[in-house]
Amino acid sequence: MAAIPLVDTHVHFHDMGHPRLRYSWLEPGAPVDEVTGPDAAIRAQRYWADDFLAETRFHNVAKVVHVQAAIGSEDPVEETRWLQAFADRLGAPHGIVAYADLARPDAAAVLARHAAFANLRGIRDLRYDGYLTDPDWHRGYAALERYGLVCCDDPAVEEMADARKLAERHPGVTLCVDHAGYPRRRDRAYFEEWRAGMRELAKAPNTVVKISGLGQADHRWTVSSLRPWVLECVEAFGAGRAFFGSNWPVDRLYSSYGDVVDAYAEIIAEFGESERHALFHGNAERIFRLGEGS
Repeated sequence: MAAIPLVDTHVHFHDMGHPRLRYSWLEPGAPVDEVTGPDAAIRAQRYWADDFLAETRFHNVAKVVHVQAAIGSEDPVEETRWLQAFADRLGAPHGIVAYADLARPDAAAVLARHAAFANLRGIRDLRYDGYLTDPDWHRGYAALERYGLVCCDDPAVEEMADARKLAERHPGVTLCVDHAGYPRRRDRAYFEEWRAGMRELAKAPNTVVKISGLGQADHRWTVSSLRPWVLECVEAFGAGRAFFGSNWPVDRLYSSYGDVVDAYAEIIAEFGESERHALFHGNAERIFRLGEGS
């Protein structure tokens, strides 16, 4: 167990039997992601907040942020409603990153409906369709500032310069780079390309990086294989703009929960105490406002 309390900033819950929520990525016959790999190991009927708390209770998890998972649902606000019920009953998740299609004309109205729930902290609009230069998407993105919402995003390496421009155009919105920029490969040439992209993106002071999900393209990872990616994230963004997440239960495909947390702790063991606390919980608590109404 890590000695420092962890704020886990990236978890997913699901309930395949929920009458108003759909999880298309977990349905039978869903395409296999070439990076993540087969996800049959997490296609249980449900994984609730209760299950996460039971699985992680010996790993010093202080708070948790849920990131949208009900992909394909007719009304994205139903997932926020469902998650807030867990928070009201169990105290977790402490923060909710919901879904909204920011390019839709009614994006602002959807954000307003999400914002009725106390633990809403951000939005993720997971897509790969040129959105970073789409004026309609920019309009929806700008509306995040009204509610103090973080945008969790997965810009591709070749789009990180556009992501920097987006962040600089909207200085009142924090852009969170999920999954350490979601590196798709682990060869040296790709690492250099990824590093250059991350350094470019980090030049915008309102960007932060979530170090999570690194098992997805490194299925047999070790502490040594994760180390350069973790350390480069901290080097690029600074110890005040980086924090950890697990991507649970997806990354259960590649390790146990304790393995992930202990790896993070070992990699930053030589950092100063204040930096270690910032990376494990302080930055996430500040950026996602986890002391407010959660």
